[in-house]
This record gives sequence, C-alpha cells and structure tokens, in this order.
Amino acid sequence: MGRIVGAFGVAGWAKVKAFTESADGLAAYGSWMVRTREGWRVMELEGFEVHSKGPVAKLAGCDDRDAADALRACDVAVTREMLGDAGEGSMYWVDLVGLEVVDAGGASLGRVEGLFETGDTSVLVVKGEVETMIPFVPDYVKAVDRDAKRITVDWKA
Repeated sequence: MGRIVGAFGVAGWAKVKAFTESADGLAAYGSWMVRTREGWRVMELEGFEVHSKGPVAKLAGCDDRDAADALRACDVAVTREMLGDAGEGSMYWVDLVGLEVVDAGGASLGRVEGLFETGDTSVLVVKGEVETMIPFVPDYVKAVDRDAKRITVDWKA
C-alpha cells in the first residue's frame, strides 16, 4: 500500500509514498505491517498528515530522525481483512493477484503476478509462458469471476 521513503523532521516522522488511490488512504488504518530487513512487523500508527510534498507518518517506537531513516525503503501493508469489502463494482488489486487469465476462447495466458498504474489505467502483469501486460479496461478485460478465480480477456498473445 506504500513505501517509507525517508525521515521527516527530527521527531521520528517518516515520509511515505502511498500506493493508495488518495494520498491519505493509509491514514484509515491504525496499524501498519512494515517490511523491515528482519521481516514483517506490526507498527501502530500514532499520527498521519498530508503535506504539500506528500504524506508523512509517525509510527510507535520511531522516536527520532535516525529511527525514521532506518525504515527508508521499507514497504507498508495492511492485512486483507483490514481492507474490508471493496464495494459494488470495485475490487482491490490484491484480490486479482493469483487469478488465472484466459482469452475469449478459454486458453490460459497465465496468472496475474501484479498490477501497476499508468496514468488513469491499471495494467495486469500476467505471467505464463511469456509475461504479458494487459490494460485493465473494458476493451480488454471482459469478465472477472472471483469465485472461479478467473479473468477473461479479449487479448491475442
């Protein structure tokens, strides 16, 4: 959901690059999972603000500039359960990762390995015999069946 990109000030605040739809999307979660060099650890969120240059966060146990800087390049996540329901007509990227992608004829193109943004469009990264990048737009993505764990696309590999 984001990445810590460095220290902000001297009181333990950290600059955050949010991968959420809005810059303050991470503020909704009281605790974050932070991937440190030692592995994932849960850290309580004590404060969150959005400044002109982006979001900053104060995490419990991070009380000075050195502690915040030690978290530089650490990924930030929350558990899937914390996300809740995406709502009608919406879905979280995490729910798409691992789904099989098939063309209109039912031939498998592979599985969704990840997604990324290009402006207003999300792109599926599909790993099969070859890696394929398919824009997540109605022209190409025809159906997402979460129960069957399958995405049907109109795509010629």
